[in-house]
Amino acid sequence: MSNHISALKAKGNSIGFVPTMGALHAGHMSLVKRGLNENNFVVVSIFVNPTQFDNQDDLIKYPRTLEADVAMLKDVSDNYIIVYAPNVKDIYDDSIEADSFEYDGLEHQMEGAFRPGHFDGVGTIVKRLFKIVTPDFAYFGEKDFQQLQIIKKLVALHHIPVTIVGCPILRAEDGLAMSSRNARLTPQHREIAPIIYKTLQTAKTKFGTKSAKVVSEWVEKAFKNQSLLELEYFIIADESTLKPVKRKSTKKSYRAFIAVYAGDIRLIDNIALN
Repeated sequence: MSNHISALKAKGNSIGFVPTMGALHAGHMSLVKRGLNENNFVVVSIFVNPTQFDNQDDLIKYPRTLEADVAMLKDVSDNYIIVYAPNVKDIYDDSIEADSFEYDGLEHQMEGAFRPGHFDGVGTIVKRLFKIVTPDFAYFGEKDFQQLQIIKKLVALHHIPVTIVGCPILRAEDGLAMSSRNARLTPQHREIAPIIYKTLQTAKTKFGTKSAKVVSEWVEKAFKNQSLLELEYFIIADESTLKPVKRKSTKKSYRAFIAVYAGDIRLIDNIALN
C-alpha cells in the first residue's frame, strides 16, 4: 500500500483517505464522494479495529461485509478508489495492544468516560493508518464529533502532515443518523430510534431560552417514558473543549451529545446548538 501510494504521489496525485470499519452505508459514501471531488484518488480502509472496543461481544458481533462494501465502492468509482483491507496481524503484528494517548483532556469526556480505553484504540489505528497511507486529506463524519475533535488534536500534537476534514451527518429520511449498527436493530427498535434525533431537535429549541441543566432534565425525563430505548447520557458541551457547559456564553459554540441503547445496540448522535 505504501509503495503504491508513493508512486501515485510521485506523479503529482493528491490522496484522500476515508478510514472505516466496513459495513458501509450512504454516510460513508458521502465521505468517499467528497474525497473524490477534492482529490485524484481516495483510499478507503476497511478494518474492524479490536483495540477500540471496550465490549468484546460488540467486537464479535460487529458486521463484516467486505464483498458488499467493495461492490458499493465500485458503484461510486471503479478507477479512483483504492480499498485497503488489512488483517489484524498486518496492523498489530503479534501484539494486539493500544498505545497510550493524551488529547489535552478531550479523551475524558462523554465516550471516553463511558468507554475506557476507546480513544487509545482510535488513536493507535488512525496514527498507524496515516503512516501507511500518507494521505493529503482525511475525511471523518460529524456523527462521531468527539472522535473528529480528537483526531484533529492527534494530528496537531504528533505533527502529522494531513488535513482533517469534518463532514455533515447523513441521516435517513426519518432523521436517524446513518450508522453500521443500524443494520442490527430489530424492526421495533428501528421504528422508535428516530426519536433520538427528534429529542435533539427539541433540546436545541429549548436551549435557546433554557439552561443546559433544565434541558438535560427534560431529555432524561423524556427517555424515562421510552420503554424500548435506554438513555446512557445526554450532555451539552463546549464544541472546542467538549467539557459540559455550566453557564452559557454568546462567545462559545455548543453541541448536544447523546448515547442511547436500543436493546443491546448502542447509538450515538449530536447536534450543533448555535
